[in-house]
Amino acid sequence: MAEAKNPDLRVAMNTVRVASLNVSIARQAFLPSVKLEVDYGIEASCIGLRCVEAIDRAAGRAPTPGYFMTAVLTLPVWDWGVRKSKLRQSEIKHEQANLELSAAQRQLVKNLHAVYNETQTALAHLDSLRHAVDLAAESLPQNISRYQTGDATALEVVDAHNSLTQARNALDDGELRYRVAVANLQTLTGNF
Repeated sequence: MAEAKNPDLRVAMNTVRVASLNVSIARQAFLPSVKLEVDYGIEASCIGLRCVEAIDRAAGRAPTPGYFMTAVLTLPVWDWGVRKSKLRQSEIKHEQANLELSAAQRQLVKNLHAVYNETQTALAHLDSLRHAVDLAAESLPQNISRYQTGDATALEVVDAHNSLTQARNALDDGELRYRVAVANLQTLTGNF
């Protein structure tokens, strides 16, 4: 998923592809090339499919459309080392692109492990925060009933209420931390 969705890795992979194509193009410069041109059009001094030439009326009507073909064969013989230099430059750029891809992959794996571990930690912390909210929610009614019977002070009821509020706030913060961690994980790998 990270290979398909991560923008940094996609850029590095496309850079390697482009560098590979540049190496192929540089190698093809050593091969002979053939160029073929075909021209079709009117080749007469008058316009029409058939017309009588003013120069030679005795020949009669002649077709005016015509065509010709030109073929050029280029053999690379000597260029003062330009092709070899371009090939070496493209090979060096290909090696550099491979190194950058490898570095991007290593960085992605490192970031992926760190974000995954953060997500696991946030999830485990979220479970403990839920348990703390449950305990605080159970403690509040007990303190209220103890206050009503006279066994507890109003301060203990207020403390139990504050503990429940703090536990709920901590749970909200924990849920936020977990969702941010999941969002960071999705940023690296794409939606799952």
